[in-house]
Amino acid sequence: MGFVVEDCFAFLNSINSCSTLNPVLSQMGSQQLRALPAPTSFLFPNNGAILRVQNGPLSLQLSTKNRVGDGVRSTSIDEIPPNAVRRKRNLQWRGGFSIGVDLGMARTGLAVSKGFTFRPLTVLKLRGQKLEDELIEIAKKQEADEFIIGLPKSSDGKETPQSNKVRSVAGRLAVRAADRGWRVYLMDEHGTSKEAIDRMINMGLSESSRRNKNDAYAAVMVLERYFFTSGDGTELVLPKNVYLQEKIRQGPPKDIDFFP
Repeated sequence: MGFVVEDCFAFLNSINSCSTLNPVLSQMGSQQLRALPAPTSFLFPNNGAILRVQNGPLSLQLSTKNRVGDGVRSTSIDEIPPNAVRRKRNLQWRGGFSIGVDLGMARTGLAVSKGFTFRPLTVLKLRGQKLEDELIEIAKKQEADEFIIGLPKSSDGKETPQSNKVRSVAGRLAVRAADRGWRVYLMDEHGTSKEAIDRMINMGLSESSRRNKNDAYAAVMVLERYFFTSGDGTELVLPKNVYLQEKIRQGPPKDIDFFP
């Protein structure tokens, strides 16, 4: 899986001990790294894994395979398991719920997963901080502890111009969520809009209803894909602040209804 670097600049200190890392990075100083536009990613193989270092919120790609590199502190899927992984490991698991998010230019669809049910919540016509505030409030009401945000990709798996905008929102939301011990994940959403339309047609919804609810049902499709694949391929968005990263590792306070 990907490695988490708690501090992009501290990461430079460990470069020399990692002979497999890109030699270009080993000659970069902290001033040069600071000058890079955000987000900046470096991708290179290390024992079959991919490491992404960003000059901005860090991104950790999750898979069911754990890898450990030399000289870099790693965060394993065992340390910060998403709800989809917790459920796969224990069908009796009870805990926080998940909010699916389909971000658009003007409309944001939301869905929620509780247990093995997925349902649309609402469509928000908000942007910027007002959108982030409302996402936090909805998660509180739904007792959720993670956001699954759809990441726009093309049919061949490449990111699109819209991807950077989604990553920016996810990065800001991750900072807000981490303060509560919540997590923010990115999930490939390619094809979910069409799947949402097909679902609504099969349900017999009218054209006007489909138009109003399409974004919320697209968020349902993102959640279903996330759980049906057991979280494989999702990216955990981490704030740069090490204190917030530790709060994510600790998680939110345990619900006394489930953990008396």
